[in-house]
Amino acid sequence: MANFDTSHVKNIVLLGHAGSGKTTLAESMLFEAGLITKRGTVEEKNTVGDFYELEQERGNSIFSKLLHTQWRGYKINILDTPGYDDFSGEVLSALRVADTGVMLLNASFGVEVGTDIIWEYTEKFKTPMLMVVNKLDNDKADFDQTVREAKEHFGRNVVVVQYPLNPGLEFNSIVDVLRMTLYKFPPNGGKPEKLPIPPGEREKADRLHKELIEAIAENDESLMEKYFEKGELEEDEMKLGLKNAMIHHDLFPLFCVCARKNMGSGRLMGFIDNVCPAANEMPPQQTKSGELLKCDPSGPACIFIYKTISEAHIGEMSFFKVFSGIVRQGMELVNESNGVTEKLNQLFVVEGAKRTPVSELSAGDIAATIKLKHTHVNNTLHARGKNYELFPIVFPPFLMSTAIESAQKGDEEKLAVALHQVQEEDPTVVVEMSQELKQTIIHCQGELHLSVIKWKLEHISRNLAVQFTKPRIPYRETIRRPVQSSYRHKKQSGGSGQFAEVSLQVEPWYEGMADPKGLTVRGREDHNLPWGGKLVFLNCIVGGAIDQRFLPSILKGVMEKMQNGPLTGSYVRDIRVSVFDGKMHPVDSNDISFKIAGLMAFKQAFQQADPQILEPVNTVTVLCPDDLTGSIISDLQARRAVMEGMDAEGHFTKIIARVPLAEMHDYSSSLRSISQGRAKFNMQFHQYVPVSSEVQRKLTEEYQRTALREEA
Repeated sequence: MANFDTSHVKNIVLLGHAGSGKTTLAESMLFEAGLITKRGTVEEKNTVGDFYELEQERGNSIFSKLLHTQWRGYKINILDTPGYDDFSGEVLSALRVADTGVMLLNASFGVEVGTDIIWEYTEKFKTPMLMVVNKLDNDKADFDQTVREAKEHFGRNVVVVQYPLNPGLEFNSIVDVLRMTLYKFPPNGGKPEKLPIPPGEREKADRLHKELIEAIAENDESLMEKYFEKGELEEDEMKLGLKNAMIHHDLFPLFCVCARKNMGSGRLMGFIDNVCPAANEMPPQQTKSGELLKCDPSGPACIFIYKTISEAHIGEMSFFKVFSGIVRQGMELVNESNGVTEKLNQLFVVEGAKRTPVSELSAGDIAATIKLKHTHVNNTLHARGKNYELFPIVFPPFLMSTAIESAQKGDEEKLAVALHQVQEEDPTVVVEMSQELKQTIIHCQGELHLSVIKWKLEHISRNLAVQFTKPRIPYRETIRRPVQSSYRHKKQSGGSGQFAEVSLQVEPWYEGMADPKGLTVRGREDHNLPWGGKLVFLNCIVGGAIDQRFLPSILKGVMEKMQNGPLTGSYVRDIRVSVFDGKMHPVDSNDISFKIAGLMAFKQAFQQADPQILEPVNTVTVLCPDDLTGSIISDLQARRAVMEGMDAEGHFTKIIARVPLAEMHDYSSSLRSISQGRAKFNMQFHQYVPVSSEVQRKLTEEYQRTALREEA
């Protein structure tokens, strides 16, 4: 394959809600360019983009794909992304290296919730954007309503470049108000006739043409002057104005296609190569050190790894964008994150599952390489003598957690290896070996994401079977009233014995509390606990009843017991312990004796101090269509939610509630079922709060039953 210079490489990412037709549009673009001779379909499971078995089974994209095509002297790299928000990491990684976003809107549904969420990502990246209204051949297609919603959601900067002449089942014509031409397609799509705009449409076309010119002129002073002078702009001037406005994220041109019938994809590709910016026309990348890195083939070589996958018989394949210089096969680059030198033994351009070897790539291009042993997603590799490190992709926080274990004993090591590989490929997956919960926890984006993780694990290790269980909840325990307790530890078994007696006062701690009444504080230690909350340890001993050297041992015993509360075995927090008396023996007292005495005295006091279980509560924010608010609120309230409020956000309602973590395990799948995928949510930890007496009784009884089973 020929090497394209930087100015002739365009990188686009196809975006949109699930079902908007991204993969089908990519297929039409490849067909239009002649790279494939037959267009595949999602239904027939033969598209270039959705080549994974799981995608073909499910009928939708799950992973982002790199495709490429050639069009009139340009190379267009196409990043096809999934539409479900469970796979937002795939969208973010593609956006990080794309130079133009193509947002598909389903003409039957307008702007959907998933579209809004993806748009937020494009706003963060300031990606040049164009809109494409697809599925105009559907009997429920409503182009005008879709445009109105686009303007309401994304601003008046959405400008119509094309509109359909006859949306619906008979759709076959598009009016282009940039070129002032009618495109009429044959029944099965393909190359259209270029016809004059019909007289009955001329007034509408002229009005939209004028609106387009004015929008372009408003964003460019020189074009504004020309427009005032001539009352018109030439097509080339409009294209230049559109490009500059797109680069500055000021205008979002809107086009029409029917991807299923290959209507409009050729004109869209023409606009991409003529107008959409190449990487060297975008603002320079800023490195972490503050340097500006221009996309210049004559500059030092610098690449950024945005995605990795693992394939049988090949190993890890790393996808990258060349942000500067020219990279060549056999070149050695330094990984800025760890200082390791990596050799680019092979370079590939990618077309779905097909890899084509190339010898070199210029700045702005996107490709893949293999066997980078010490390089991962978000790593920057550069020429020796440079210290470039590009800003990483910030992946979204997890929304769902579940425990995982191997179905067969003895497969634990195999599972650990497979989990590491899944996490390497998908940075939105977080694997936690929780000592507190005594479980391996997978944190992910939702139920659909979890099913994909399971599929990956079982395909990485063919004989590996896994099962998911509900994760234990990280409860906390504290107390509600002060108690004094004493404990004597005495052990004699020949030779030196063990002796220690400790008296202490245990109280609930809160910020700003006064010193304990009747006790003299001689020393204080404040410990911010690793699991949250605080332990305040006071030395209130008078007269040397216990030697100072034994106080750390008493503290150690208290801390040990705080890691295993008596009610649920959970961590204890927000306690003040005052050691005020005790006894020691000149021979038999030692550190272990005082550790045991301190532990037992604390345990006794805690059990008598009205212990309280605390549960983690999250702030849950749901974005949903107005007609679903009642159902969603009812479901939240059934989960012991405390409603915090509602707010309007465009066409959607934002619901905010505080919900116990214990009630959120299946929320992702429940919300998808209630809303048919039209609602989205996120959650963040808020605080620990006391549980009700009824919940506390149930949790305590359950813990006691579990403890008895384990003892048996």
